[in-house]
Amino acid sequence: MSELPARLLDVGFRGTTGAIASYWVDGFLIDPGPASCVDKLLAELPGEPHTLLVTHIHLDHAGAAGTLCRLFPGLRVHVHERGLPHLADPSRLLASAERLYGPNLGNLFGRTEPVPADRLVALAGGERIDRFRVEYVPGHASHHVAYFDTVSGAAFIGDACGVRVTPDPVVVAPTPPPDIDVEAWLRSLEAVERLRPSALCLTHFGIYSDVERHLVAMRASLGDLVALARSCGRDEFERWLRARLAAALDAPSLRRLEAVAPLDQLFLGLERYLRKRAEVKDSRP
Repeated sequence: MSELPARLLDVGFRGTTGAIASYWVDGFLIDPGPASCVDKLLAELPGEPHTLLVTHIHLDHAGAAGTLCRLFPGLRVHVHERGLPHLADPSRLLASAERLYGPNLGNLFGRTEPVPADRLVALAGGERIDRFRVEYVPGHASHHVAYFDTVSGAAFIGDACGVRVTPDPVVVAPTPPPDIDVEAWLRSLEAVERLRPSALCLTHFGIYSDVERHLVAMRASLGDLVALARSCGRDEFERWLRARLAAALDAPSLRRLEAVAPLDQLFLGLERYLRKRAEVKDSRP
């Protein structure tokens, strides 16, 4: 690609670089990151945003939405209809996150403010927002959408196409609880493929034009992690995955990856998915 499809804004999560990206396209801000990084985001903004496009409501992607609405009175926030109530009232979202992060929640993600209801726009998939086409891509989360830029051809993909923190094609499927759905995720990857994007703009982290190779690596990671979670317990899962990633990434890259995709959470999300799947199977006559 001769020209980048968006301006990447590194929000400096946990005081580091290369972990969480927000994207700016002509006044559209895509995934602002957590509230803890608002000051860094504001310093990076090239202007005042008029529209916030949220891929999904996890705090590392959308936690700053309420704060930005307070700072920018004209800002409109687009989000999937399943996630919308949790931006208006983040209490349940915060309670769920606290189960994962415990007392570190506030230090990591800051104070998550509610988004005023009259500033929220519900999406289902299939909408057109100016130059962006909305694609519903569940799997990582039931409230996940992607934004396909019809001008540049880039897909702003959140976590739907995985975590990749270096130019090398080491892709990890982020599988935290509570609503991993592997079958839906595979269908979402097919939907992304049909869009034939010129580039994938990942929140974690960066813009990649080797789309076909990336999607192959993403599918392989998802399949490997499911098989691993099915065959062993949490400790063995973490040991195996950390050893594999340490062989493929340098130490700083591995730290960045673990900051946004903690390995214990990857197991917990898959364990819950496999348990729910087994329960459904057992309940059938």
